[in-house]
Amino acid sequence: MRPENSSGILNGDNSSQQPKLDQKNILKKQEDDKNYKRPSIGISTLIGKSTSVLVKEFGKPARIDPSAYDYDWWIYNQNGHTYFQAGVENGRVVTIFAIGNQLDISPFKLGEKIEDIYKSILLNTEVLVNYKKGYYRFELSEEDLNIRPLVKLGDIFAQLSLDKFTGTLSSIRFMDKETLIKQRQYEMVYRGELIKPQDPDEAQWKSIEKGSEQQIFDLTNIIRERFKLNELEWDNDVAEVAYQHSEDMFKEQYFSHESPKYGDLAKRLESAHVFYQLAGENIAAQYLDGPAAVEGWLNSEGHRKSLLEKNFTHLGVGVYQKYYTQNFIEKSWK
Repeated sequence: MRPENSSGILNGDNSSQQPKLDQKNILKKQEDDKNYKRPSIGISTLIGKSTSVLVKEFGKPARIDPSAYDYDWWIYNQNGHTYFQAGVENGRVVTIFAIGNQLDISPFKLGEKIEDIYKSILLNTEVLVNYKKGYYRFELSEEDLNIRPLVKLGDIFAQLSLDKFTGTLSSIRFMDKETLIKQRQYEMVYRGELIKPQDPDEAQWKSIEKGSEQQIFDLTNIIRERFKLNELEWDNDVAEVAYQHSEDMFKEQYFSHESPKYGDLAKRLESAHVFYQLAGENIAAQYLDGPAAVEGWLNSEGHRKSLLEKNFTHLGVGVYQKYYTQNFIEKSWK
């Protein structure tokens, strides 16, 4: 199922199947592909390193949020210009999401023009992974290549989040092989074991949801700052309205701004006694996590309008499992 999103002002998990792959052909294809070395400098060098190395270089995280993929996010949000999240599993860094424009994300640069990226690196429609006794082929669609291409860098991988409206690199994820396979962000065929993350229980989902809400809030303000817009304040009442809508969409299995039971955004805000001059809503479903949902919204014209609306003053975010809702308001002080 592809991720979905929708916006209004007053998306995922991909299928995998057991393929018919020839081992010799896979290995030959890997040998024929252009190989890029793993960077020797920059934040990606943390992949595979222990948390002691992470702490030595960047200090202790502001907080630790669980994820749905067996790792915990160590959140470094003390400064928007150096914002990143390090995914830690069994005491080692397995993935990094970076969006702060002062971070070293070699061999790339945040804000780098897409055409310059295309000149320096070849983007393939297929990425092949040999892991333990399994063989995995990730197949990238045209949309994937345009907004979230995947690049193999030695024994790690980089997913580039491209802002198609500005033609620049917006954020990046580095990950090891096992994390890439667990997340299955692209169409995948494989031979061998299908590696899956453990399913979170209800209590774990609650913690994951709260972390995702804060991540989405932080990332929204980082993006707004990038476009020289005012920082939004968190609003608990608005966040509760957003959470109830995400929960309602999940439990009633629909995807819309209008709830069959609770109505549209205006009715839901009115019921919560939220007063405003202007309001807007972004929703998304089946995205990998909060950062992925934000990048999805940024690449959609309607959602982008909400993210970058200059008159909004407050934001509430509500996440229920993989249903995401942002409610923006321009606060009324009367």
